[in-house]
Amino acid sequence: MQIDDTDRRILRQLMAEPDVSTPDLAARAGVTTATCWRRLEKLRERGVLKGQQAVLDWRALGFEVEVSLRLTLDKTQPRAFEELIAEARQIPEVIEIQTFLGQVDLRLNLVARDMAHYQQVYRERILGLPHIADIEALMHVSVIKSAEGLPL
Repeated sequence: MQIDDTDRRILRQLMAEPDVSTPDLAARAGVTTATCWRRLEKLRERGVLKGQQAVLDWRALGFEVEVSLRLTLDKTQPRAFEELIAEARQIPEVIEIQTFLGQVDLRLNLVARDMAHYQQVYRERILGLPHIADIEALMHVSVIKSAEGLPL
């Protein structure tokens, strides 16, 4: 997928302020509003720009605990991945599911209001997930770097 310098300028400005209006985005990128709109549409059609979303600060909503669970699955079961993922998706506190190649098969990132809530979710929902051979919990302490943008 080829993008040019104009597309890069538009995307850089959009990453810096995702809710900017198209006329303001065009001015910041140095193009006309019509050109900016057409470029955005082409980037969407090509799948470069997948859409916009609201990013919520879950701490501001009362969730104080974040835990990363690294799971190793019992791979003797042919549908272990699919069955575990389907059930993990049903847990509202699980905010991210990632799969890996290597010793760890999946990572579930979850949030909880406090440690008591985490323990409840862990005991009642996580330990009931199918096909888990091993589980390791990593308590999230701080974010050192979190960047959604790309080096364009």
